Amino acid sequence: MPDQPLATGDKAKFLPTLYLIVAWKLAKAVLLMITSFSIFWLAGQNLGGVFDQLLRWIHLDPEREFFVNIGLWLDEISPASFRLWGVGTFLYGLLMLAVGLGLAFRTRWAIWLAIGEYAFFIPIEISKMLPARSGGQTGQPTSQSLSHPHLDMLVMLAVNVAVVWYLFKNRNKLFRHSA
Repeated sequence: MPDQPLATGDKAKFLPTLYLIVAWKLAKAVLLMITSFSIFWLAGQNLGGVFDQLLRWIHLDPEREFFVNIGLWLDEISPASFRLWGVGTFLYGLLMLAVGLGLAFRTRWAIWLAIGEYAFFIPIEISKMLPARSGGQTGQPTSQSLSHPHLDMLVMLAVNVAVVWYLFKNRNKLFRHSA
């Protein structure tokens, strides 16, 4: 069925869950855009020097081995590859902006794009939570298998599954014209 506006008797209901998703998408879009512009600004700079200045500004010792290693790693990043990350971040921000606005205006394509985006990350999150298999010594537990599950990944997995379920289950109610 092609996109049609809701009938004149049908008023768009206030849907707090949908608008929470919309707000999250739009906030994510803004943060990604700010990040991409920051990446473009930093691409022409000496990243190691900027990192050193940041550490000094927050009163941390930039000579600690941990920070020195990060500074060395930052010095190895080429401006071209850094700009590529900026382009990717900007494009992902545009996608989040389009999905957020599409969901706000309840367009047919936005619901499927949002479901696809949230569902895309589910297998990635599951694979990150599984313990790594090692071909090492048998019978010896690995330190990773002894550690607790990644709570942050578990929460993100639960949120993504809940959003996919909510949008898919309620797609006809939320987007009556897209049934």
